Amino acid sequence: MFSLKSPALFIFLSSLFQHLNWAISLTSTGQTLVLNDIPYYVPATPFATVPFPNSLQSAASAGGLAPVTVVVLSASNASLSGLEQAIDAFGVDDVWNEGFLEAILVSYATGVKPIIPLNGSFTLPGANQSSLISVLQSNNSSSSIPSGPYFLSTSGSLYQPLRLYSDFAGAFTQPLIRVSNSAYAALPANIAGIQSPAVGVPSRLYYTKTAHQPLAGVRLGVKDIYDVAGVRTSDGNRAWYGLFPPASVNAVPVQRLVDAGAVIVGKMKTSQFANGETATADWVDYHSPFNPRGDGYQDPSSSSSGPGAGEGSYPWLDLGLGSDTGGSIRGPSQVQGLFGNRPSHGLVALTGVMPLAPQLDTAGFLTRDPAIWVAAAKVLYVDLPFYNQYPKTLYTVDYPTSADNEADAVLLAFLAKLEGFLSTSATALNLSTLWTNTLPAGADPSLDEFLNITYPILISKEQTMLVRDPFYAAYAAVHDGRRPFVDPAPLVRWAFGDSYPNSTLTEAVANKTVFQDWWSANVQRNDSATCSDSLLLYTAGVNPLYRNEYNGPPQVPYGFGTSRISPFTEVPDFVIPIGSAAYNSTITLHTEFLPVTVDILAAKGCDGLIFNLVQDLQAAGIVNASLTGQTITGGEILLRM
Repeated sequence: MFSLKSPALFIFLSSLFQHLNWAISLTSTGQTLVLNDIPYYVPATPFATVPFPNSLQSAASAGGLAPVTVVVLSASNASLSGLEQAIDAFGVDDVWNEGFLEAILVSYATGVKPIIPLNGSFTLPGANQSSLISVLQSNNSSSSIPSGPYFLSTSGSLYQPLRLYSDFAGAFTQPLIRVSNSAYAALPANIAGIQSPAVGVPSRLYYTKTAHQPLAGVRLGVKDIYDVAGVRTSDGNRAWYGLFPPASVNAVPVQRLVDAGAVIVGKMKTSQFANGETATADWVDYHSPFNPRGDGYQDPSSSSSGPGAGEGSYPWLDLGLGSDTGGSIRGPSQVQGLFGNRPSHGLVALTGVMPLAPQLDTAGFLTRDPAIWVAAAKVLYVDLPFYNQYPKTLYTVDYPTSADNEADAVLLAFLAKLEGFLSTSATALNLSTLWTNTLPAGADPSLDEFLNITYPILISKEQTMLVRDPFYAAYAAVHDGRRPFVDPAPLVRWAFGDSYPNSTLTEAVANKTVFQDWWSANVQRNDSATCSDSLLLYTAGVNPLYRNEYNGPPQVPYGFGTSRISPFTEVPDFVIPIGSAAYNSTITLHTEFLPVTVDILAAKGCDGLIFNLVQDLQAAGIVNASLTGQTITGGEILLRM
């Protein structure tokens, strides 16, 4: 037996290593730290290198790092009071905390003489500790290191940390970090003792919005059907994720947002291949996210389930990038009380985005804040015209006429305020009657019959050709002819498409075109002054849909309804949260509240009209930004870990 100190063992191991010619590769992936009970991830690559203050040697502890605060002082405010004001303003940032006042590194421009005790120490008013002060730099590039929280190593490496939050709603498929100017990678960190994955977010203090980067620092979650460079796309399917390599470039919509300064914090869950799925019943490969509203066990809708649940749950997430084919943004926005938009079809190229039906697919947002919504829209939809004159014609479709319940009362109160704002009165529109009275040549007199299979044919025929068939072939080629697992809902829809000849796709496109032309001639026309000659309102209703209830097998999405108007006519359809309504929860056995929303439609290309209207309605106090929590006005989320 060899002794651990045996020369023979040393010789044996040395010979073995030489024989095997082992090559050892060791790469740092960063580290996690806890400062004042807040978890952080410190990346492996420093943001900058600066001289390490000798007076701070004793402060470096965890991994040889010391928490520091960088303060950039302007020429007009390079004083002790200016320093105090700057640090006081840092308190609104969720990443910075007083633990970073271990040392203050002051940055200022050449020619400025700060009136502060440099290279000494002092105690800020209200602070619990004395802070070391040191000059970080004094040159014309003083702003190259922005203000905010950092960790500083004894070698002078300055790191920008990410604060770690728990994804307790299960909204993310993969939290991300940016590893270069053109690529991302999985966040290699988690929070001790927390059951859910961690998501890392940078300090907002690092970013300054400019005309070139109006989204600087906006934290963005991306639905996992969009390619993000360096990261695999799942499309909600585990076999797909494992089969195909990481994307080499960002999808076009993602790149536009990143170029404008948005910070991707992760990819977010989608129902499989962006098909409609119900929680518990249909989700197999991945678990459906949790809707935070009400009792916490309501269906989050789909397919932009992750962005919807994340926006409803996390105040640290600013914006979700989703997609809408038949309701995939609007559904999650409605049930989670968010601002969401299905844009006019074709406003942005969907290169690098998994298709469901190119005839219908669109890219849009889910968010709580109309200001962020509008800023992001101006980036994503280049040259979109904005109008601030509003049409006097206001239609409603399937809208309540009496306050039979609390939700209807909220809807009617909103309608009255909108009528007052627009100085008009709404007209109830019966689409079936209007269709019959103005019937296009050769069309079925029943609108429901005319469009009954149009939607399922479009989504099944196009996705089987563009997604399923290449996927099955690629999987079989590397797995000895095997077929990958697919959730029940896509299989039902694909099988429906297989049961019809390819000629029905041409017929479906033709029927869609007939209805689109009819709509633009009889309901919403373009107008030179207001873009659209009318606005149209409908509501999805407020009905609990519990995720713990077992449903029957998924069904083919036959038929026509108000949610199908915008996909078939290519017009914008925006969800606006307007209030809440009570229901008796079978989960909590208490009265809980669900969001009440309305959808607003305008003529094709008139998205800017609705965006401006929402901003004006907010300024008038008719609509308000949503909050995270149990209701759209806040409250503790019952499901929280």
